[in-house]
Amino acid sequence: MEEKIKKQAGYAIEIESLTKTYGKKRGVRGISFAVEEGDIFGFLGPNGAGKSTTIRSMLGMLHFSEGQIRLLGMDTKKQQKEILNQVGYMPSEAFLYPSMKVKKVISFAAQARKKDCEKEAARLSRILEVDGEKKISELSLGNRKKVSIICAMQHKPKLLILDEPTSGLDPLMQEAFFGLLLEYNSQGTTIFLSSHVLSEVKKYCRHAAIIRDGRLAGTDTVANLSRTNLRRVRIREKGEEKEFVHDGNIKELLVRLNEMDLEDVLIEEPPLEEVFMHYYE
Repeated sequence: MEEKIKKQAGYAIEIESLTKTYGKKRGVRGISFAVEEGDIFGFLGPNGAGKSTTIRSMLGMLHFSEGQIRLLGMDTKKQQKEILNQVGYMPSEAFLYPSMKVKKVISFAAQARKKDCEKEAARLSRILEVDGEKKISELSLGNRKKVSIICAMQHKPKLLILDEPTSGLDPLMQEAFFGLLLEYNSQGTTIFLSSHVLSEVKKYCRHAAIIRDGRLAGTDTVANLSRTNLRRVRIREKGEEKEFVHDGNIKELLVRLNEMDLEDVLIEEPPLEEVFMHYYE
């Protein structure tokens, strides 16, 4: 692709026309969006939609066939080493050295960036209740996730990229984790959060992109993406209760209801999950 992305001050992530295919298998096609510095950005989609493929392309871990990507103003193909020194990445699968102690894995991650992260690593370990003396092989999925979180955050990166970070964490640890994200964000860290958990995206993210079958279905503020004409309608007619979803003009709905012999009616907004699922249908 000949056209170059112009570096724009104020963007932590710039993706233009990203295409990555796996032969006949689904990849991602024509993905374009930008994330402002200092944002908490949600990347939302069901499993298999292309979230991890996009992230691995962003970090230079996959060779993509078309498009351009800049992280922190740097070209992901030409400046991968410089990017990885300033980015914290947590993969969806916490693959760690099973025979090593937790504290050694955390220290190893810090040494790879040639940074002294001992103080911050200790603080994060206290908050997330991580035992540094245990071996990785002795840990549950949730505890391996917590070690992966520490490895990604301990060097206080300018950009945090997190791929399905809360799977395996109990509710208390999820709360502690998001508390840390808000703290880092208040200090200037941009956060890119890939998730299929709709409620956490709405609660913590300001902007989001929705991916479906390898293509973007929408990019906007979370408030705008969750704004919809969808209405869940419950009626009682001749003693029988029915329920349906209306997607359209409210006046048309009222006309339709007026034609029925109703005993009772309830019109309400659908839950968040149903609103976002509308993008996947």
